[in-house]
Amino acid sequence: MKRVLLVGESWHVHVTEAKGFDTFSYDYYEEAVEYIQAALEANGAEFCHIPSHMVEARFPKTVEELARYDVVMFSDVGANTMNLPMNVFQRLQPTVNKLELVRQYVEQGGAFVMIGGYLTFQGIQGRGCYKRTVIEELLPVSLLEGDDRVESSQGVCPRVSAPDHPVMQGLPETWPQILGYNRLLPKVGSEVVATVGEDPLVVLGTYGKGRVCAYATDCAPHWSPVPFCTWDGYRTLWGNLLRYLTAE
Repeated sequence: MKRVLLVGESWHVHVTEAKGFDTFSYDYYEEAVEYIQAALEANGAEFCHIPSHMVEARFPKTVEELARYDVVMFSDVGANTMNLPMNVFQRLQPTVNKLELVRQYVEQGGAFVMIGGYLTFQGIQGRGCYKRTVIEELLPVSLLEGDDRVESSQGVCPRVSAPDHPVMQGLPETWPQILGYNRLLPKVGSEVVATVGEDPLVVLGTYGKGRVCAYATDCAPHWSPVPFCTWDGYRTLWGNLLRYLTAE
């Protein structure tokens, strides 16, 4: 059984309501892993999740710990969450560089996927902050400066660009609509196997002994609306990616 570690896809919300003279506040917490978890488990994977606010406490501290997973995925979790642990930000003490651990993990044969969103790649207002990090070095794409979002509120249908590639097996040429994505620049030697408009959607490559994937849209709403996430091809796509990325 392949073990997949997904980091991110969680958030806390703080709300202040005003009713005339009076105001009150409340908070709530949400996760959005149900669709990708179901798709991966349907393909025989063991799914492990570290929410964004638990990265400091639960993210592996060594390459050996990270290597217990066959695939590592980042989804909607910014580089600052990885790079600014409290040991550094509050206590001014050097500590392990999590992004460098990922680089070494892939170089030694691990698989890595970055999934699109407001806080991956560059994201909203550039706050994903992965430009010029070691993650950009290992990805099969280069990142734009600043905000890289393409918001498509009217909906846009991805298309398969490499129908003979193993990752695209069993998938139709045109997919259900998505509502947005991150604009990425494929590196020389990478494989663009699906597109959205004029831009790449699924880009594959290698780094050292490992395989990598840039998946330019979200794995959950809003960019990937419910009809996309419950489409049969969603499960097929993630199963194909799992098998391809972990093939020896």
